[in-house]
Amino acid sequence: MKFIFIKKKPFFILLTILLIIVFSLFCFLLKNVFVTYSLPTNTLIEDTFQEKVSNLVNEKEKIAYLTFDDGPTLKSTPKILDILSEENVKATFFVIGKHVKEHPELVKRAYDEGHYIANHSYTHNHDKLYTSADSFINEILSTDVEISKSIGIENYHSHVFRFPNGYMAPNYKAKKQEYVKRLPEIDYTYIDWNALNKDSEKKYSNAELLKNLKDSSRNKGTLVILMHDTSDVNETHLILKDSIHYLKEQGYTFQNFYDLQ
Repeated sequence: MKFIFIKKKPFFILLTILLIIVFSLFCFLLKNVFVTYSLPTNTLIEDTFQEKVSNLVNEKEKIAYLTFDDGPTLKSTPKILDILSEENVKATFFVIGKHVKEHPELVKRAYDEGHYIANHSYTHNHDKLYTSADSFINEILSTDVEISKSIGIENYHSHVFRFPNGYMAPNYKAKKQEYVKRLPEIDYTYIDWNALNKDSEKKYSNAELLKNLKDSSRNKGTLVILMHDTSDVNETHLILKDSIHYLKEQGYTFQNFYDLQ
């Protein structure tokens, strides 16, 4: 019978190396797989978060919240994400459910890069959205379902809704006043904006778009800035970098709704 002897020193050196490799791999996976950005999905929205969102536009601190409505779109969203990455700015995207279904990879990219994915209804169609209170709620929850699929997070719930064209717009005002009372039932609050570049209103030059932002943000503290990642009327990505630089020059720092948790 032959006996195989293993020298202890080389054996323990090899074992130590293997343990280091396994531990390093575990740390890498822990950092890149298990870290998520969403708010708790199965708990009620905290009153403090809801209050912070509701009062943002009245705050005096010079913080800018960049928000992009109506996407995602292939024409605009990737370009906006590229610029935000270059400038190290985190934004909030108010997405439309049907577009999320069309381009889930763009929502996944935005989410993975630390941007907040918020809710802007499923169709952006007023006739469908305001048919009834149940239709209104269904549009929001259906959008959450599509976001969940796109980012791979079960039961994702953004807790933040923006009315198409804003709650302040006069159209369907009575319906909005009625349906807004239903938002707390599904752990939602809503937010409009207090600054904008008017990129969805009519065709402007790039200089005019930037001027619109400057004019609407003048002498204000915290800014919730409305823009669009659609390029339907204007191409906001062409002036986004200049807009960010201007706001930085004015002393603003940038946050998104994750910072309100």
